[in-house]
Amino acid sequence: MTTGTVAHPSDDGGLDDRVPFLARLEADDRSALLGLGRTLDFAQRIILLHQHEPSAHVLFLVTGWTKVTASAANGYEALLALRGPGDIVGESAVLTGRPRSATVTALEPVRAVAVEHERFRDFLSRSPDVSFALLGLTADRTRAADRRRLEFASMSVRQRFAVLLLDLARTHGRRTAEGIELAVPLSKQELAGSVGASREMVQRLLRELRDKQAVSTGRRTLLILRPDILRRIAATEFPVEAGSRPLRSLGRGEGEGQLPRGGADGAA
Repeated sequence: MTTGTVAHPSDDGGLDDRVPFLARLEADDRSALLGLGRTLDFAQRIILLHQHEPSAHVLFLVTGWTKVTASAANGYEALLALRGPGDIVGESAVLTGRPRSATVTALEPVRAVAVEHERFRDFLSRSPDVSFALLGLTADRTRAADRRRLEFASMSVRQRFAVLLLDLARTHGRRTAEGIELAVPLSKQELAGSVGASREMVQRLLRELRDKQAVSTGRRTLLILRPDILRRIAATEFPVEAGSRPLRSLGRGEGEGQLPRGGADGAA
């Protein structure tokens, strides 16, 4: 049973890539920007934006969560980010004029506002505050991506997985009587894609963590019982208070089901 969430300040030297774009705007700017677009609804697992396609619009997520992925030539799919309410997706392609660099897929029913790229660019040219907010978001996401590259270079898969679970607990955790429930609908394959591992490796790591009584898994559930064990594995200090996301963007249990509903970096 959920007992509530506890917010806490960021622990990463001021990095606030988890603050979504719309939350960075003044109310008037936010309303004006959303007023330029049209509302779209997407069912679970529907692709909102396709990698390599030409850019025609940006999307502002209103409700629901999405995953941002990129596929390599050998078919491997990497999870780059989770994006949720208040986030913007598709801005990179609009600003650069290049094809989309990633695919954005609905993890659950999603409502979004689509703004055509010309309207968006014109709005930015007339709204310096909004332009600076987007620049700040881009800088924060770049820093987060740099941090992930450092983790990949300096940590083992086991360490990266522990860091991922701690990060998920911090950003998408729900405090329950039993522990911290991870409220993100990602599969084991998607978990694997976020740490550069195979699905089999993630299964093995989850089994090890269950044996240590650090986590409890089941169909549609994953509970962190001993975050201190995860911190020791990660060999770093991460706060794990549940629900730290200020409005916002990074998974199934033991079976083939998904984690319950609930961020990783990347721009499409």
